[in-house]
Amino acid sequence: METVFIFIVIILVASILQTSTGFGFSILATPFLLLIFDAREAIQINLILSLVISCALIYKIRKDIDFEALKRLVIGSVIGLPLGMVIFLLLDMNKLRLAISIIILLLTLLLIFNVRIRQTKGRDLTAGSLSGLLTTSIGMPGPPLLLYFSGINSKKEKLRATTLAFYLFIYFFSLLIQATFAGTNKTIWISSGYALPFVVGGLYLGQLLFAKINQHVFRIFTYIILLFTGIHLLVESLK
Repeated sequence: METVFIFIVIILVASILQTSTGFGFSILATPFLLLIFDAREAIQINLILSLVISCALIYKIRKDIDFEALKRLVIGSVIGLPLGMVIFLLLDMNKLRLAISIIILLLTLLLIFNVRIRQTKGRDLTAGSLSGLLTTSIGMPGPPLLLYFSGINSKKEKLRATTLAFYLFIYFFSLLIQATFAGTNKTIWISSGYALPFVVGGLYLGQLLFAKINQHVFRIFTYIILLFTGIHLLVESLK
């Protein structure tokens, strides 16, 4: 019963975060799901539920999508997705987590000290490629997008809508790649089914939260999530 309660809390809180910010489900859920499931199961449950959230929200927020940036993010991810799967199957995950954690923490500190970058086509492609790589390797597409959109000082509506639209593509193909090359099982799909009512609750509460947070608070949320992600990956890599 304790495990079931932890699972429900993880899914509900992560769904609220994903709905209200456009990112955060995989960042928050994956580390805690790994306490309950093995790596393959945790990643695939995350992919399934994140895909459900994106499908549920995309029609309502479609007017805020930056379609030009979205196109380049998708093109970039086509390179990153298969490379991430190779990393997942062949490389040492601890070394990968260590490198990613250090990069996330350093870049987050730069953002906190108000270092900004200019959006370009090449940087859109790079962000998409890195996001694809992290999706199939560790189940976390959010950090590259979050760092990039924060770096260009994107509005919260544009950030949420564009990332959720991007997730529709990247989560679907990541799930196909994961299931094909790493396999899948009943536990993944049954657990995802049990989680759906709590995802729906998170969708409702997250929409209420999004309407109440301004751009400044949204940015603080962003930094907290990035710092949490970087520290968590660093700790995990050193175990």
